[in-house]
Amino acid sequence: MADTTRFLDIARRVIDTEVQALVQLRDGLDDSFTRAVALILAAKGRVIVSGMGKSGHVGRKIAATLASTGTPAFFVHPAEASHGDLGMISRGDVVLVLSNSGETPELADIIAHTRRFGIPMIGVASRPESNLLQNADVALVLPAAPEACGEGIVPTSSTTMTLALGDALAVTLMEHRAFTPEHFRQFHPGGKLGARLSKVRDLMHGADALPRVAPTAPMSEVLLEISRKGFGVAGVTDADNRLLGIITDGDLRRHMQGLLDLCASDVMTKTPATIAPDALAQEALAQMQARKITCLFVAQGDQTVGLLHIHDCLRAGLA
Repeated sequence: MADTTRFLDIARRVIDTEVQALVQLRDGLDDSFTRAVALILAAKGRVIVSGMGKSGHVGRKIAATLASTGTPAFFVHPAEASHGDLGMISRGDVVLVLSNSGETPELADIIAHTRRFGIPMIGVASRPESNLLQNADVALVLPAAPEACGEGIVPTSSTTMTLALGDALAVTLMEHRAFTPEHFRQFHPGGKLGARLSKVRDLMHGADALPRVAPTAPMSEVLLEISRKGFGVAGVTDADNRLLGIITDGDLRRHMQGLLDLCASDVMTKTPATIAPDALAQEALAQMQARKITCLFVAQGDQTVGLLHIHDCLRAGLA
């Protein structure tokens, strides 16, 4: 039978080793990091990230993080670079090259290309005397932390440190540029992140779709409007498009006795909850859930401009 206690011991040892490596990385940050940030900020082009093997996998993630947080970036595989993709790297770009040893042979052509054309290069490696860091305009040296595999041969702590260093660069650049949730949403229109950052105006039904009646409208007309628009509610608005009240299924039940003898203003719930079009859709969903309602009218100032139904939020992936 497997010794599951030993499994947990190994897992905790690995995590502890990598945590200690990250602490070393944090404590060892110096002016080189500041110069790397300044180099990227001064670039008129993009950040080109490259690395081989595990460093390449980490490099792809770093490039994606940079690109999604306001720093244009993409990954170039060093083997492909030697077969034509060096043309993707031009003056005005900054190259970020990752290699734990700093001696990865496949990186030679990228390093030579940056030197030949005067393209700034940031190197990340663990050996200051390595070919990569000796040729780099800015050298970011990874601390001599042990790998977490026990044998010291599997890239573990080194890749974790490289990934964290990439995140540190991306977030530093992002905060310097005052990158906002709205900018982030523009780069993440799909998936859960995009949904969480969606504005009410992105999901709401516009003025043409609104179920609206006048305060004096007979309830027979109100019922037709509720049925016609299909939201299960009707807004009661005045001649200036101001929302005076709302008629819901609950209001109809409360006035069943003689309902058709009444008008909209007799039945409506006054001063209903509304939401602004620039509010986050997540906020609107929270309001609906807290109030146990299925929709909110959207108001810009005193004007009724739309309606958001809980189903719109669910379709967008908010829940």
